[in-house]
Amino acid sequence: MLTSTEALLAILGMALVTFTVKAGGLLLANRLPRDGFAAAWLRHIPGAVLASLVAPALVTGSPAEIIAAAITAMVYFLTRNLLAAMAAGVLAVYLARLWLVG
Repeated sequence: MLTSTEALLAILGMALVTFTVKAGGLLLANRLPRDGFAAAWLRHIPGAVLASLVAPALVTGSPAEIIAAAITAMVYFLTRNLLAAMAAGVLAVYLARLWLVG
């Protein structure tokens, strides 16, 4: 199977952009503040991004998503283990969708 020149150039261009973005992040990471208001603000970004991804599913989703969110929250509050909570949430939404739909 032959690949066209345009496709190869597009793939190489995307790889270059991806590498540049990741390398830029690594180079700038040393310049970020380690303490103070900005550092505290930066520590809260991952949670805010996760909430912005989950909230629409809870508002517009089916009962399966609400059940899974409740189970995820319960597992986190009981174990304080984020990985266990996320795994329980994925399993809960899978089982709830199976149970409610089929």
